[in-house]
Amino acid sequence: MDYTAFLPEDHERALLVGRVWRQTPQPGPALVVIRHGEVIDISADYRCVADLLDQDDAAGIVSRIEGESLGAVAALLENSLAEPPRTPYLLAPCDVQAIKACGVTFAVSLMERVIEEQAAGDPARATELRREFQALIGSDLSQIVPGSEEAMALKAELQARGAWSQYMEVGIGPDAEVFTKAQPLSSVGFGARVGLHPASQWNNPEPEIVLAVDAQGTPRGATLGNDVNLRDIEGRSALLLGKAKDNNASCAIGPFIRLFDDAFTLDTVRQARVSLRIEGEDDGFALDDSSDMRQISRDPLDLVHQTIGAHHQYPDGFMLFLGTMFSPIQDRDGEGQGFTHHLGDTVTIATPALGALVNRVDRSDRLPPWTFGIRQWQIQMSHQR
Repeated sequence: MDYTAFLPEDHERALLVGRVWRQTPQPGPALVVIRHGEVIDISADYRCVADLLDQDDAAGIVSRIEGESLGAVAALLENSLAEPPRTPYLLAPCDVQAIKACGVTFAVSLMERVIEEQAAGDPARATELRREFQALIGSDLSQIVPGSEEAMALKAELQARGAWSQYMEVGIGPDAEVFTKAQPLSSVGFGARVGLHPASQWNNPEPEIVLAVDAQGTPRGATLGNDVNLRDIEGRSALLLGKAKDNNASCAIGPFIRLFDDAFTLDTVRQARVSLRIEGEDDGFALDDSSDMRQISRDPLDLVHQTIGAHHQYPDGFMLFLGTMFSPIQDRDGEGQGFTHHLGDTVTIATPALGALVNRVDRSDRLPPWTFGIRQWQIQMSHQR
């Protein structure tokens, strides 16, 4: 296998930061950088990713810092894809940061969120509702600027027709949807299995770019993420968002955070195309799709500013999922049933500047329980001193 396929296409010049699980000198996470294909443990200088990202010269530090070699990055990626993984293997490249996510940031996928709500968790109704809504408001909302006079005029028209939705409110209204996706230290990394709540029968991956933002609200880098989505549970009620979004292993981030520099900037993120491939283990199913960041309705910096400011601070920084335009409607298990995961699916989320995040699908209640929390992390850090 060509493991460079999981790395940025220009990985030799990319400033990559990650976390790995080591067994020695004692079991626990270690902070690493990737340089010239080598994995370098820098835990002796920086205890956590949040500390590193808060440094004014974080990019410069990553480019020159020395540390213990853990071998080739190809071996690390191979270890991470093994089942069970072999140490050292990749963890999510963030630690104590809050994990936040933005919803309905692509107007072109807004229709599917409205359909989820109206279907009340029943995928069989989605096809009929899709036809009805396209006839009512059209299928292309991509030219509407959220919060604009045009958007407010459309809101008034839809309210008059009884077709307004809470998803329309955050899709074209002035305020973005920003929610807590997962708890610090709960995200899984490259190669890990992602979890579906056992109650869900209609679900999908959400391929997204994730910004790594420091405590002052400055984006310092980006990575890839899978905001695993339970369409039936959220569709029953938006008040079930927590149950739909935050479950054991329901948040995957990785493989590495790429720090911004002259070669990789926020404009690179704005122009990115994020691809998605789903491969079924039991039925040979394959689905390929993509999200074009040029079609995002709200600029990434606007989403950052709606998350942090005088109204809310994040002293440990945060990871911010920027949203997706991917809403799968391809039938898998029968006509009109749309897409839903099967256990064992392999999900690959990729973009040339960030590499590829690969995970397999399982049930949250069958995966190893999340036990390494803040207190355990503090104990492990004290042992390293």
